[in-house]
Amino acid sequence: WHALRSGAVKNPVPRLRIFGGKAAPGYAAAKDIIRLINDVGAVVNNDPQTGDLLKIVYPPNYNVSMAERVIPAADLSEQISTAGKEASGTGNMKFMMNGAPTIGTLDGANVEILSEVGHENFFLFGLTAEEVTKRREDPDHARKAIEASQPLQDVLMMIAEGRFSPDQPDRYHGLVHAMWHSDYFLVTSDFDAYHAAQGRVDAAYRDPDLWARMAAMNTARSGFFSSDRTIRGYMKDVWDVTPAL
Repeated sequence: WHALRSGAVKNPVPRLRIFGGKAAPGYAAAKDIIRLINDVGAVVNNDPQTGDLLKIVYPPNYNVSMAERVIPAADLSEQISTAGKEASGTGNMKFMMNGAPTIGTLDGANVEILSEVGHENFFLFGLTAEEVTKRREDPDHARKAIEASQPLQDVLMMIAEGRFSPDQPDRYHGLVHAMWHSDYFLVTSDFDAYHAAQGRVDAAYRDPDLWARMAAMNTARSGFFSSDRTIRGYMKDVWDVTPAL
């Protein structure tokens, strides 16, 4: 939003950003993050300067019934958990099957999806699990990452100044403080790589033939995640049983 308003984005690709999910560092932090997303949406969605270039939606009560409508409609699957946390893989497989290329880290089932579709059909970014462990050894890693990234500084400053919570400017000071001083999930360290990967997404989406091929390859390669193959694997490697048929 900041880049669109400043004119820094040339030939922008319109985006509808849909947020939903239950993973969070803690209940209090989760409530703050969800409220912040909705506060940002209230500002962005009513900005005539950015118009229909960017909209933000956080649908309430995300569940299977809603997923049945949202997932087939999605163009891009965002799977951005910190590497090494082994995020659940069922959601990203459903996006893949429905033709949405993934932008994601090397975490959980993302690793297997990347192996199946290849780097050319996956927008990879971020630290590896080994790099995450190494980075956490530096107690000042968050501050160093922020000081090295002007876009990230701009984002945190807008939040800290109350741009999205004018009725309570200090509402998100706790979240901003956590980013500067702890950031266990290394959001700050992955931010610039994520930002660059989103630029690659825009470039690919501007080429309809390329995007159609990426989408088709994701659907075609999703057969690896068939429950039949999974069960056969359990029969052979875990249960040590032979098929009844």
